[in-house]
Amino acid sequence: MKPEGKKRAWLWIPTAYFAEGGPFMAVSTVSAILFKSLGMEDRYVALWTSLMMLPWSIKPLWAPFVDMFRTKRQWILATQLVMTLLFTAMAGLIVKESLSLILIGTFFLLAFASATHDVAVDGFYLIALDKHEQAFFAGIRGTFYRIASVSVQGGLVTLAGVVEHWNGNLRLGWALSLFCAAAAMGAVFLWHLFLLPRPAEDRTAKREVGICSDFLSSFLSFFQMKGIVWILLFLFLFRLAEAQLGKIAGLFLQSSPEQGGLGLSLEAIGTLYGTIGPLALIAGGILGGMLVAARGFAKCIWPLVCAINLPDIVYVYLAVERPASLWAVGGCIALEQFGYGLGYTAVLLVMVALAEKSGRFKTSHFAIMTGVTILGMMLIGGISGYVAEHLGYVGFFWYVMVCTIPSFLITVPIVKLIPAEFGSKSA
Repeated sequence: MKPEGKKRAWLWIPTAYFAEGGPFMAVSTVSAILFKSLGMEDRYVALWTSLMMLPWSIKPLWAPFVDMFRTKRQWILATQLVMTLLFTAMAGLIVKESLSLILIGTFFLLAFASATHDVAVDGFYLIALDKHEQAFFAGIRGTFYRIASVSVQGGLVTLAGVVEHWNGNLRLGWALSLFCAAAAMGAVFLWHLFLLPRPAEDRTAKREVGICSDFLSSFLSFFQMKGIVWILLFLFLFRLAEAQLGKIAGLFLQSSPEQGGLGLSLEAIGTLYGTIGPLALIAGGILGGMLVAARGFAKCIWPLVCAINLPDIVYVYLAVERPASLWAVGGCIALEQFGYGLGYTAVLLVMVALAEKSGRFKTSHFAIMTGVTILGMMLIGGISGYVAEHLGYVGFFWYVMVCTIPSFLITVPIVKLIPAEFGSKSA
């Protein structure tokens, strides 16, 4: 990539991946805090919010159509506009009725629009950047994805808590939070409308055969990849621990001490995830991208795998000791977020490296890989509430640590499928 191209990438990569991470967090995590605050039991919260992740797991079914119809730039703008409207609709719905099937259904529609947006953005990323820049920006894109996640979780939850504290109206607090999400997504849409580039390769895929044949070809070529069994196992199992920790961590912070939780207010939870968490995440994500760009895949993969898994132990400490100090809780969250920001680079690099071998099906294959990953997270996350209720928070977080083991084991065969120098400037 030319220097001006790299400079231009800084104008759209942070905002594009912010627009990816925000809706995902709104559906998968903020909805859980919202539902629990409105009286839903943990087991149903985990179940509903896991089912809402279905569009991300099955997005490979329509990912080829993003290649075949219109440009990825057009898909990005269209889905961002739709998500703006859906956030606005949810804000209106929650004012009328605190919890309804219509509201839950709107979350499902948001998930569908967001999943389609992810397909378009990831495909755009692959055609707009060269291999070295893809590795360099892997940490940046992961960082801003997670910044959006923690900002949405922190900002929206904090605002809802503050309004409830001062006004006593929880529904109004959530409505204002969702309206702010709509305003932010609308701002991103306008930013991209004028500043998203138009790379020459961003064009409707040329169909060599019929639509159905082209659609099937994208799937068949993926399952013909070298080491496909190991690839599928990696995608399904690498985030096994995170899938469960992510569902229960917020509920643990929110649950009363009598239930084994920390009993934090919405305001306190939002503050922790909106201040300390993002700073740690930024540091970890940038460091991860820089390390791989400087040293290559093989020299960095194992430290990254350790980083994404081992910091989960902080939740064992929190569940056992239940510290009263917000500084102690915040320090633990910061450590876990730093490790996640650093280690998530490994997941992205594997998927980007494999997609690079996919020719004209880069977008479809990347979508299939992310879909398999989300499917694994959805299935195991759906039962995490039942496991936590059965084991208690202390037992559950120890169980999560055991679930980090497959992440290490499945990385062994994957390392052999990725070029050792992938991501480095010399590659």
